[in-house]
Amino acid sequence: MMRMSGGILSVLLSLSALASDADSESVRVRMTTDLGVVDIELNVRAAPISANNFLRLVDGGHMDGTSFYRVVSPQNDNGSPPISVIQGGNGSGDSPFEPIAHETTRDTGLLHLDGAVSMARGDVDTASTEFFICIGAQPALDFAARRNPDGQGFAVFGYVVGGMDVARAIHQQPSDAPTESPYLKGQMLEEPVTIISIRRVVSGTHP
Repeated sequence: MMRMSGGILSVLLSLSALASDADSESVRVRMTTDLGVVDIELNVRAAPISANNFLRLVDGGHMDGTSFYRVVSPQNDNGSPPISVIQGGNGSGDSPFEPIAHETTRDTGLLHLDGAVSMARGDVDTASTEFFICIGAQPALDFAARRNPDGQGFAVFGYVVGGMDVARAIHQQPSDAPTESPYLKGQMLEEPVTIISIRRVVSGTHP
């Protein structure tokens, strides 16, 4: 069984205690970018830790003014097996909150299908502000798959329900900005796509 630090455990308990969201199956948010609108449905029932972490970033305005800054495709991927995703967040990983506990796809049942929204991370239990959207199904990112050496995969917490054309347009932007990381070479957008705002979609105003 994986051990959790006191900080991680307290974050887990505080996020799980957000009963108003946890009692719902899902919460929809609308992301407005330079290239258009993306609607995302967060599954707070299946992935309460990751979804509620994203919601508190949204509700606090911490995602406004961030960007999509990295795109990965078979043409520029430096990992194996190759994937297709767009990555967003503040780029630094700095967060007003502690990192969250990892929710595997084995535990949630939420897989990296086309339009899956998932937490980016380094080590297990380090996800905070960075996330990515799958362009096409990416089973290599699921639990026990080969993309991540630790075998834990990444944490899906929702799916795009509108605006995948915008996500795909972001994926096609020029991506050869300089980087000091050989792993990221060819993946950093020359002009990051600004996330102008992310807001909850009020019940009754769903598209």
